[in-house]
Amino acid sequence: MNYFVEGLQGSGKSTLVQKLSELSPECIAIREGDYSPVELAWCAYVDEKKYREILGKYSDIRELIEAKTFSDSDDSKKRIICYTQIITDIPGFHKDLEQYEIYNNRVSYEDFKSIILKRYKAWSKNSLQESKIFECSLFQNIVEDMILFRCAADEEILEFYKSVREALEGKDYHIIYLKTEDVRGILEVIRKERSDDKGNELWFPLMMRYFEECPYSKAKGLSGEEDLIKHFIHRQELELRIIEEVFSDRCTVVASKNYTDEDIRR
Repeated sequence: MNYFVEGLQGSGKSTLVQKLSELSPECIAIREGDYSPVELAWCAYVDEKKYREILGKYSDIRELIEAKTFSDSDDSKKRIICYTQIITDIPGFHKDLEQYEIYNNRVSYEDFKSIILKRYKAWSKNSLQESKIFECSLFQNIVEDMILFRCAADEEILEFYKSVREALEGKDYHIIYLKTEDVRGILEVIRKERSDDKGNELWFPLMMRYFEECPYSKAKGLSGEEDLIKHFIHRQELELRIIEEVFSDRCTVVASKNYTDEDIRR
């Protein structure tokens, strides 16, 4: 069995991944930014030519880049660079490699859809791989991209996930969704948790800029914390609808931060 741990930011996904890892030590935990056979968030996705250019441009850290680079399981000509795991003080390195992610409308919708579905399908066809626990590798990054950067309607996103279900055919997996009852409350918590030792917020200003500068917000004139909260509420409602209509037999919905180890075992 493989597990997809999903939910809004701050719902406790990382904590649940850790609990599942302890309860199922035979499973490999794949967290955000790790190399994943399905997810590409926080990773540059480039062809061989561009990869060689990057190695040449950043020759001082070539070995670090090579150590965090993997071949695409579905396309041997593609390279996946887990660039956020590379620690360097070279100015602009992370910002430079960020442009080669597939999210935030950096590739066409057809390419976006093709890459994601091919990777899900290639992984589902390989029955010899160890069981895995994936952190936000099914909903968060894809749904955020489609809402905020492609301005996709709910029905279009729902249809996309019907294709995802087909691509995962033949693979044993279960989704654990952490449902948040108080979106405003979890936002307040993560604002405090993701601050420095002087109380300066680190995550929230970046999240607000990400939200306010996306095509969806600009088209609808959205800005500020209240509109961000409304977006999160809408996203959770949509993800729960996807679960109900596409993955109802493959998902358990639990209350965010209000469950026991026995609930998870069961």
